[in-house]
Amino acid sequence: MSLWSKTSLFLGLCVCLLALSQGPAEAAAHSSPPNAGPRARVVTVDDSEATEAFRPRPGIVRMMVNRGITNLTGKASLPEAWRSLVSTQDIVGIKVFSQPGIHSGTRPAVVAAVVEGLLAAGLPPKHIIVWDRQLTDLRLAGYSDLAKRYGIRLAGSVQAGYDEKSFYDTALLGHLVWGDLEFGRKGEGLGRKSFVSKLLTQEITRIINVTPLLNHNLAGVSGNLYSLAMGSVDNTVRFETDAERLAVAVPEIYNLTNLSDHVALNIVDALICQYEGGERGLLHYSATLNQLRFSHDPVALDVLSLQDLERQRQAADAPIVKPNMDLYNNAALLELGVSDLQKIDVENDHGTRTIR
Repeated sequence: MSLWSKTSLFLGLCVCLLALSQGPAEAAAHSSPPNAGPRARVVTVDDSEATEAFRPRPGIVRMMVNRGITNLTGKASLPEAWRSLVSTQDIVGIKVFSQPGIHSGTRPAVVAAVVEGLLAAGLPPKHIIVWDRQLTDLRLAGYSDLAKRYGIRLAGSVQAGYDEKSFYDTALLGHLVWGDLEFGRKGEGLGRKSFVSKLLTQEITRIINVTPLLNHNLAGVSGNLYSLAMGSVDNTVRFETDAERLAVAVPEIYNLTNLSDHVALNIVDALICQYEGGERGLLHYSATLNQLRFSHDPVALDVLSLQDLERQRQAADAPIVKPNMDLYNNAALLELGVSDLQKIDVENDHGTRTIR
């Protein structure tokens, strides 16, 4: 027997004898802690006066956004805080979820506060783009007035067209519709790919994701993962009718280089929590939370939103909906963020707490 083998055997016997000599408490002390692994940090800002009759108060919302950004970054001034997330040379795309409209989608008042912060940090107005899948949805949700006020751009990922060199490929064939890059083409293998919008591959260099606290019947929440993934590529119809397909596709699409690598910040517009209705604005299925949430972790924000949606359904005695946790656990496996509530530290003006 070699010296290395004898040494290894001796060390192994010592470890076994040590374990046998310890009681349960001592053995547990030497084992890995139950909450080992990466943790997520979420900063929340609350103000009971942030809305009135479901309408945001812009001045208060602006102060909430400013407080959230400085608290998250630890910077003394607002311009410093924003410049720690983006540079003045970046083309910043503020991704919103506008399809449900002005009351239930991402609220323009929140986005206006973000735009003002970026301008204060020195970004030229032409370097700021508010975008979503469809330009029409942005206009109907009230973003045209915002764009005119600040001299910034609105853009739809569909209208920008899709990049043939950047795509998500899967064996699941899609039913191509007008607007998809391969729509109308003939040949084998068509419908396997979802192409990334040129808006992301050729223009936007940094993404700020601002999503509402709004339920989604298959994804669980129309949150950071779902909004960015499904808003950035074409040929999405093949995923949108099946929870299992979404659970695989959404994290994998979000993980594409042109998406996840460019995300600078995630914000949840939790001023209002709509727990039923999905893409439709249904304020009678809504509760006022008057809160904004900020994090670099999109998964943590989404699972917190799922918890809120379940809580509001229980309070309203509404039908219980099983959340699509596979989607968020898959995202965690891809190291996009933390899906375990016990590993999320939530900070507010009163301190830090861990979700139980």
